Amino acid sequence: MSTPDDGPTPPESVPGPPGPEPTPPHGAHGRPLTRGQKWTAYKESPYFPATVLLFILAAAAGLFAGSYTYAMANPTPHRIPAAVVSLQETARGKAFVTAMDEALDASLDVHRYDTAAEAREALEEQEVFAIVRPSRAGVALDVAGASGAAVAQLLAESAVKVGDKLEVPVSVTDVKPLQKGDPRGLALFYISLAAVIIGFVGSIQLSVHARGLIPLERIAFTIAYSALGAFSIAAVVDWLLGAVDLPFAESWAILAFTMFTSGMVFTMFNTLMGRWAMLPTWGLMVILGNPSSGGAVSWPLLPSLLGHIGRWLPPGASVTAQHTAVYYQGHQRLFPFLVLAAWALVSCTVFWVWRHRHPGGRDHMPQHAAAAT
Repeated sequence: MSTPDDGPTPPESVPGPPGPEPTPPHGAHGRPLTRGQKWTAYKESPYFPATVLLFILAAAAGLFAGSYTYAMANPTPHRIPAAVVSLQETARGKAFVTAMDEALDASLDVHRYDTAAEAREALEEQEVFAIVRPSRAGVALDVAGASGAAVAQLLAESAVKVGDKLEVPVSVTDVKPLQKGDPRGLALFYISLAAVIIGFVGSIQLSVHARGLIPLERIAFTIAYSALGAFSIAAVVDWLLGAVDLPFAESWAILAFTMFTSGMVFTMFNTLMGRWAMLPTWGLMVILGNPSSGGAVSWPLLPSLLGHIGRWLPPGASVTAQHTAVYYQGHQRLFPFLVLAAWALVSCTVFWVWRHRHPGGRDHMPQHAAAAT
């Protein structure tokens, strides 16, 4: 008994020689793209982020140069705390202090003390930048070069001019001079700058080359490169170059804390903004943070807004802590460490809470790479 499958193969089912490729019908593929379709295709191509970066980098270059120029090109006194010892009791003393304030554009913030010892303690606590006191011949001015070479120079020059004008002999003494290897006081600014930049650059490199790290691993490696990088900075500046005699353990700890905080700030922004995280990181840490840190130009000579903001940002906190550790040993402050701790804690918390949004971890790796781990 036969079935329909038992019959001969129909002729039309026998394959023949291949014919020409069919011409696609005149339809959607044949029409030119609309403006909206072109824009969508452009946004999905690599040309869109490249073009955006083109303009962002140009703007960042101008902002970078402008921020440093604005802060440092023409430093002007705004508020200079100074201790005055017993000078207000004499007419000559009152005239000298008044003339000094006028010479400094009314920026002298006078703190009165009864004894030179009290005034010197205030200087050690960095509450004042200079001490004006009576001397046998006339007036003595004690400045602190370590608190800012430009401020000390400005005070000394103004005091001499005022003394000549009032015919009052003035003697100037730098009671807190800078170290010989750092005559302008910039070394501490540079090592803090290095810690800030390497801190977030290290985090960027982890995101590129070690993308598969889970959150705890990423934090652990940030701690690790911060500790090693900070040791390298301190060792080169102190042991190899001999530029600054650092209290090594304390300076190392400050640099490591700074690098970790900077790295976690980028990680936080990377969690919130993805590939554009460099924008707020660069703006906060470099364009705003470093010029306002007080490292290159002391806060009394910075524009008043920058002088106040800088103390609350990681670069300013790092410079302050490092500066006190080197030149005012025994008078370290808690505030800069609280600033660094607050930024680090907020950054770690944001990263941990929204870690599912971070463009890293095992789930974001290619399958072959994830299998290899």
